[in-house]
This record gives sequence, structure tokens and C-alpha cells, in this order.
Amino acid sequence: MDDMTIESDRRAAIRTFVRTTFGLRGTLRLHRFAFGADLLRAPANVFLAPVFLIIRLTALLASALRFHKTSVWMLRRKILLETNVSRQVAARTMAFIADLDARGHGVTVPYNVVEHEVADYTGVRSAVGEITTTFFVLIAGYIMFQSATPGVISLAGPVAEMRAHSLAVAQFPLGQGLGRMYYGVFSTDLSLWLLVATGFVLAMLASVVTTFAGVIVDPLQVMTGTHRRRLSRLLSRLEVDRRPNSGLASEHITARLADLTDMALNLWRVLRG
Repeated sequence: MDDMTIESDRRAAIRTFVRTTFGLRGTLRLHRFAFGADLLRAPANVFLAPVFLIIRLTALLASALRFHKTSVWMLRRKILLETNVSRQVAARTMAFIADLDARGHGVTVPYNVVEHEVADYTGVRSAVGEITTTFFVLIAGYIMFQSATPGVISLAGPVAEMRAHSLAVAQFPLGQGLGRMYYGVFSTDLSLWLLVATGFVLAMLASVVTTFAGVIVDPLQVMTGTHRRRLSRLLSRLEVDRRPNSGLASEHITARLADLTDMALNLWRVLRG
């Protein structure tokens, strides 16, 4: 079988795998595994994501300084908790690569390298879920408060203030009508516990959105060819490099930039008073 035929068959296999796994029916089947412990792992991964980014950046620096053993050791640390959905995606991707190898259309590399690359591949998909959640939070902020809210921290303050205002109006001794008039002129007191509680609830809701974001974005990425190109890049990397990839996908950087923007925006608001 010539190289052109092998490449054509591989492209066809990739299209079939992507459509079956991440199309609407496929992603709905995947997300059946999200009910249960994944709802706890998702918020934990949100807090662990900055640690993951720091480890990856340090590994890149170590590789640039030619400390290759240190770089590889750091790359093999598993920082993020593996969700049931990610485990399913990884298992199906590993099986797909093994099937390509068996048909002579794949690449033969050490199992640990394939495992690492597939873990990165599923991690990028999770980062896309976080980016989707950030988009929803931004939309919610613009609709509700006509304000930029690139993260839960930015959204928590206005939501808590709205809740405090509603409670104050409802508890106004002269009735809610006069209460709305009174608190339309005078501001309400926002307690720290209400702000913290609001942030916690919003973070939990955001983690649920992140967990199930794939139901929306997986089919969209199939339509745009994003999933196909991502899987093709994975196979190409395995062909040219038998070591774990030390790179950092742009999706991880984008997700963390949203967090940094959220914190910077809130710091600016605090400094402005």
C-alpha cells in the first residue's frame, strides 16, 4: 500500500472516529459518564489548573535549558484529576491509535509516550470546556449587569449585591414598595458571608457548566473540523517525536488568561474603590 493510500485511509478513519465520538449522539453518550463523581472532580480541576500551568511552563524552561530528564519527569506528573468523561475519551483514542497501528496506518511508539500525548489531548478538550464556561459567564454579566465579567470572581460581587438588595427590600419594615424607593436612593450593606456564599454557589454552577460544556462544543468542533485537526496533530507528533511533548496547547493558555484577567479586573476595581 503506497503512502498516499495510507494517508487517505488515515484521514477517513479520523473523520469517522471524530464524528462517532464527538458528534451529537457520541457526545451525549460520553456525558452519561459525567453524572456522579465528575461533578466533584470538575471544580477541583478548576483550582488545580493554575498548578498544571506552572508545572508545564517550568518543564518548558527545563527543556530549553537542556535539563531533559527534569523536563520529562515534570511532564509525567499528573496534576489534574481524571474525570470519567476524560477517561472514556482517552480509552477510545488509545483504541483508535492501536487500530491504526494494527492496520499499518498508525505509528509505533512507546506506550507511555502515547499515553502521555493522549492525556494532553483530553486535557485540551477539558480546557475548551473552561473557555466555554468563561464565555457563558461573560454573556451573563453583560445581560444582567452590562458589565465585563470574565470569571466567577467578577460575577460574584454584582450577584451578591443584587441578592442583598432583594433581601433588604423584602425585609423593609414599611413594605416592599417603599423599600424599593428607599434602597433606590440608599445603598444596601453587603456582608462578607453573602459575598463568599455567592461566589461558592457560582463556582459550583460554573463547574457543572464546564462538565457538560462538551454537549454543545463537541458537535461544533466536529462541524468546524477542530476535533479532526487536533487528532491529526496528535498523530503527527507521535510520528516525529518518541518523547513526551513538552509544549503547551493554546487552549490551556487561553483558559488561564481568562482567570488572570478576572483577578486583574477585580484588583483594579478594589484599588479604584
